[in-house]
Amino acid sequence: MAHSCLAIAPPGRIELLKQILPDFEVLPSQVEEKIRSDLSPQDNALLLAREKALEVARRRPGHWVLGADTLVVLEDTLLGKPVDGSDARAILKRLSGRAHQVITGVALVNDSVLQEAAVSHVVLHPLTEKQIDDYINTGEPLDKAGAYAIQGKGRAVVASYSGSYSNIVGLPLETVRRLLEKAGISTA
Repeated sequence: MAHSCLAIAPPGRIELLKQILPDFEVLPSQVEEKIRSDLSPQDNALLLAREKALEVARRRPGHWVLGADTLVVLEDTLLGKPVDGSDARAILKRLSGRAHQVITGVALVNDSVLQEAAVSHVVLHPLTEKQIDDYINTGEPLDKAGAYAIQGKGRAVVASYSGSYSNIVGLPLETVRRLLEKAGISTA
């Protein structure tokens, strides 16, 4: 059976994947993430996940490669990772007191492509300027889609959510498990 690899490997995804797949290799993708305006948020997440996995698969033929990409969507607007503290502040102000979606595309690639998207819904508490500034000063929002991390200090800004918690962190384990099992890869 082919060894599985993780195409993109932020620490949160590595820790999540270890819960269901004890043996994998971490190989970062070198794909430049570009959002296509002609695609839906879900299709963009699937495309980016697939492109990341395919890029790594070309370097490691014969191995299953897992790629994922998470997008945050407010109404019809994609909110990516903030470029700096000012951008994080603007994103958090937009999300303050509002519902939004977290969409993660997952692709498992070898000779074939298996893919699926997960969608979770999140509502942030109404946030004061001070709460936003205090959170930004932790540094946590600066590399997170939507400028918050539910698994960290950001859990304090989340009022409620529905759907997969692990999806909001960045890797929907239920979806990943289904794809791995379809590929014949044993999970824990």
